Amino acid sequence: MSDNYIFELSSNVTRKSVLYKNRFGINISADLYIPTNFDETKKYAGLIIGAPYGGVKEQGPGIYAQSMAERGFVALTFDPSYNGYSGGEPRHISSPDLFVEDFSAAVDYLGTRSFIDRHKIGVIGICGSGGFGISAAQVDRRIKAVATVSMYDISRVAANGWKDSFTEEERNNILDSVAEQRYEDFEAAQPALAQRGAPIGFDENTDPIGREFGEFYSTPRGYHPNSITQFTITSSMSFMNLPLLTHIKSISPRPLLFIIGEHAHSRYFSEDAFEMAAEPKELYVIPNAGHVDLYDKTDVIPFDKLESFFTENFK
Repeated sequence: MSDNYIFELSSNVTRKSVLYKNRFGINISADLYIPTNFDETKKYAGLIIGAPYGGVKEQGPGIYAQSMAERGFVALTFDPSYNGYSGGEPRHISSPDLFVEDFSAAVDYLGTRSFIDRHKIGVIGICGSGGFGISAAQVDRRIKAVATVSMYDISRVAANGWKDSFTEEERNNILDSVAEQRYEDFEAAQPALAQRGAPIGFDENTDPIGREFGEFYSTPRGYHPNSITQFTITSSMSFMNLPLLTHIKSISPRPLLFIIGEHAHSRYFSEDAFEMAAEPKELYVIPNAGHVDLYDKTDVIPFDKLESFFTENFK
């Protein structure tokens, strides 16, 4: 496996590295997965697969893109702005506006390929990209269908805490701390990074959610050097101010599919977003699965469901 891809390339697909700019002028590094029986004179449905928050295209998103390409779609997965092999300085910035824009930039790229049917472009958002993909679809009506997998609403958890547990005092204390960090970053060579979301050297005493992420990102199972699961501390300020799903009802009549593991610690994000969304919508629960199981476990990920969802809604 070259360049730390966590999976073997299928003989049934071709993977091509591509580069394009988003509307901020940032170079986006992406992989395009194409079926080996590809006919460039035909029009294909296109899928955009977004990485988990802190992830990169060589991990789970590539697994999804490859599997959907094997099923006849052209699939694109990318590194978010300021992360992975995409451009942007300083490194490891995150922002709701940036990460939502990256989806629309992917639509720009796919929709200008001669072999893509512009009326058949959809999104699969994994973890944090579930929220970003939905947010993009709220304003980018070129996105015709959205599926999320183990969705996280990063803005909600940043602003309100885990399961909306923050008091006003706790929220203000965080904002005060971030404001002080801005002074330090302004005078430093590089902005400071928050702690890893996926701990290294975890054990049975590690927080269960952290351990679940560590078992993926911090072991050979999912490790990639570009996926440090850290962002600048000051990135949290914009997430605390800018909600992602305010206009989720406006996606209708375009369809939404929420895929969650039965035992996922994150399932409340999908359940609440499902309640907020207008029809057509579906909540699809994978028995006995957790959150990270749906990153890479090909025997658990419901690829048949994803294929049927997009095929039926691209008619």
